[in-house]
Amino acid sequence: MAEDYESFKLDLSLSKTEICRELFRENANLIRIKKEHVAVGNLVRIIDSTLRLANGGGFQAMSLRDLSADCGMSLGGLYAYIRNKDDLIHLIQRHGFKLTQRTMLRYTEPVAEPRERLFAAIRTHLYLSELMRAWFYFSYMEAKNLPQQEKREAVAAELAIENILYDIIEQGIAAGRFRDVNARLSASVLKAMLQDWYLKRGKYRRQNVDVDTYAQMLREMMDRYILA
Repeated sequence: MAEDYESFKLDLSLSKTEICRELFRENANLIRIKKEHVAVGNLVRIIDSTLRLANGGGFQAMSLRDLSADCGMSLGGLYAYIRNKDDLIHLIQRHGFKLTQRTMLRYTEPVAEPRERLFAAIRTHLYLSELMRAWFYFSYMEAKNLPQQEKREAVAAELAIENILYDIIEQGIAAGRFRDVNARLSASVLKAMLQDWYLKRGKYRRQNVDVDTYAQMLREMMDRYILA
């Protein structure tokens, strides 16, 4: 389990770079830059700039020229990584999906006790969405505008994260630690409450609620509902 937000932040920064390294290797047919360390650093810049611009004025309104100016690369340099905005969406979505699922599993699988494992999942998801709010918000808000293939992958990725919560609840029921609740519905409702953190961030800021306070509140709510 993540011990605290600051240590999680450092760990995630390293993970983001590693995911970009994987994207570089997976898209060798698309990316024309062959020096890995150069390509990985630029992929991080491209993704960060895209999310910043998209959340400011919308992805549809953003041009590749806008992206070029924001990330400090020439248009020619940008075209060494992507051919168009569909390629860009693919890179951004794959980066976010991989990072989210991998991090959730990394911080939950080593935790054996179901209650603690569920809390590890809650806190990890909230920490992720706090650090990657631009991507989470982009993925949610732009889902309707995605190409069909990316839309299908987005739905599958969303279900994969929900399934992590579902599996933990199912295991807790089987172990006698949780009541015999509807595990699928419980996971779906919990996922919606996790989403509320990044979709309505301003509401919680006005209440002076930080990420750890919100995580603890969700834990207490789930405890009261689910513990045997």
